[in-house]
Amino acid sequence: MRYALIMAGGVGTRFWPSSRLAKPKQFLNLIGERSMIQTTVDRIRPLIDPSRILVITNDAYVGLVREQLPELPEANVIGEVVAKNTAPCVALAASVLHREDPDASMVVLPADHHIQNPDEFRRILETALDKAENGPNLVTVGITPHRPETGYGYIQTADTDVDRTLARPVHQVKSFAEKPDIHTAIRFLQSGDFLWNSGMFIWRAETVLRAFTTHLPEMTALARTVPVRSDAGFKSGVDAFYRSANSISIDYGIMEKADMVHVVPGEFGWSDVGSWMAVYELAEKDANGNASQGDHALFMDSANCYAKTTGKRFAAMVGLDGVAVVETDDTLLVCRLEAAQDVKKVVDAIKGSTYDSLR
Repeated sequence: MRYALIMAGGVGTRFWPSSRLAKPKQFLNLIGERSMIQTTVDRIRPLIDPSRILVITNDAYVGLVREQLPELPEANVIGEVVAKNTAPCVALAASVLHREDPDASMVVLPADHHIQNPDEFRRILETALDKAENGPNLVTVGITPHRPETGYGYIQTADTDVDRTLARPVHQVKSFAEKPDIHTAIRFLQSGDFLWNSGMFIWRAETVLRAFTTHLPEMTALARTVPVRSDAGFKSGVDAFYRSANSISIDYGIMEKADMVHVVPGEFGWSDVGSWMAVYELAEKDANGNASQGDHALFMDSANCYAKTTGKRFAAMVGLDGVAVVETDDTLLVCRLEAAQDVKKVVDAIKGSTYDSLR
């Protein structure tokens, strides 16, 4: 049977002040009428029934997940007592699913991505699942790059080893690369054999657990101590697992070290929506390149600006270029869009200060 794991534990500090510790990015409707986690489930539902969709999130957000995704069984929402990156999340889910269904296949997705062509996205996932179920294969999805991006990791393909028997070509992975500087990113783009790392993964639960046993054996052993979900001790077992597990990403802990790693290249209008700049880029714009969320902003002699208001105040932007204004009930952010990645520094700066409650 096929299952999905949605990783939803992030705090979204680059989207301050809309994203807060109490309600981070994945629970906001930054793009469209549905929240990002709701849209993630909407996209995968034609492939995988909600009864087989798991969400792992921070303990503090379990209630939010259940409120926003009432179609998921309560037992499918699992809380992390402490954040430990993505490898423990995957190890726990794979162990749980494998004991319940030894033939389980998994699609692992972040909760906060935007995809403009969900039909093509699902076709790519179908190919990835077919590859994962046809041998001990670890599969990821790579995005065809269209600019020298320094904010993403990269996947290098081995063009001499391509499986063309499925609906889409599947490439052997040659190497993974961390986020590059601009000169390296230009070289990656020009080479033609690098893809953006989407952070999506597809495999059989048994296959990825075997990879954990090889590369992170202690984490595998810990995951196997967690009782099944129907057991009264499940939550305490999950808590003990997270308190003991090392904090490490699935990319570094498994994918960069494992054999039989494959990638399906895709183009389906993907964005990881990593900052207010990404929201601006996805928004509908006027003739001067200005975009706003809501009808309470006026742009005068301004270009390439973004405004997000609550509707309680009217925002006028005069003589500006490339500036974002984001208002909430208790805060106001003004920044250059090109500096949007640095918004997270505000959250760090106010931690422990008089304004700590605004994080």
